[in-house]
Amino acid sequence: MGVLFGTDGIRGEANKYPVNAEIAFLVGQAVTYLFKREGHRTRIIIGKDTRISGYMLESSLEAGITSMGGNPYLVGVLPTPGIAFITQSMRADAGIVVSASHNPYEDNGIKIFGKDGLKLSDREEEEIEDLVLHRKLLDKLPKPKDMGQAFRLEDAHGRYIVFLKNTFPKELSMEGMKIVLDTANGATYKVAPEVFFELGADIKVINNSPNGLNINDGCGSLYPEGLSQKVIEMGADCGFAFDGDGDRLIAVDELGNVLTGDHVLILCGKMLKDENRLKNRPDSGNRNE
Repeated sequence: MGVLFGTDGIRGEANKYPVNAEIAFLVGQAVTYLFKREGHRTRIIIGKDTRISGYMLESSLEAGITSMGGNPYLVGVLPTPGIAFITQSMRADAGIVVSASHNPYEDNGIKIFGKDGLKLSDREEEEIEDLVLHRKLLDKLPKPKDMGQAFRLEDAHGRYIVFLKNTFPKELSMEGMKIVLDTANGATYKVAPEVFFELGADIKVINNSPNGLNINDGCGSLYPEGLSQKVIEMGADCGFAFDGDGDRLIAVDELGNVLTGDHVLILCGKMLKDENRLKNRPDSGNRNE
């Protein structure tokens, strides 16, 4: 990609180009303009993780969106998948995540989803980049009466929790299970404990006191050693560690062994095979079972 967008949105050290207030403001304008259409006011979801720089970027995006005539909907701290979910659920035109994922607090970033909750295409990112870097929006600003308004979605947190609980099979229960959660002082610090608690698990939560500076600091999915130790110490059945924005997970078994994503995929594949749910896969007729 070009100067702004990398493989995972715009990312870098906070308060320095390109992750500063000026670029965030222009990106807000550009995203609003990109999805603008006649007779429709662009609606954009904005969510973030717990980094201290998130306030600056959130406010700058909000200002850029409203200045271009769009309506931003602020959901506050919410995992990246939750922001994608709210974007699709609200039938918004786009969703913006303010986060640098597993990076230390000094970094931050801007990731943009389309209305389907999926990452924008390369072409759309290139259009935004062109609008921002070549300052093409100066003569496209609406009149004051057509500027947008900002709204805060107070129930986004609860909506996402209900969605997550509904993905858990109703015939199963976590009742009686002892589970340790490491929320990395990040975006899952509220959502994850509530989901597991409401599903009946006996939970112990570590690293769930974000202060803006301790996200991913020796904890979470990059540093599962503390989780392993806590699982063994408590005699827990398992443990889960999230990264700063909640789109990455590392699991730990009852012995404190770390399970990678490959292990989790193997377990899921075995379960699907045991339940005979792989019979309709596209290549099922080309192999001997």
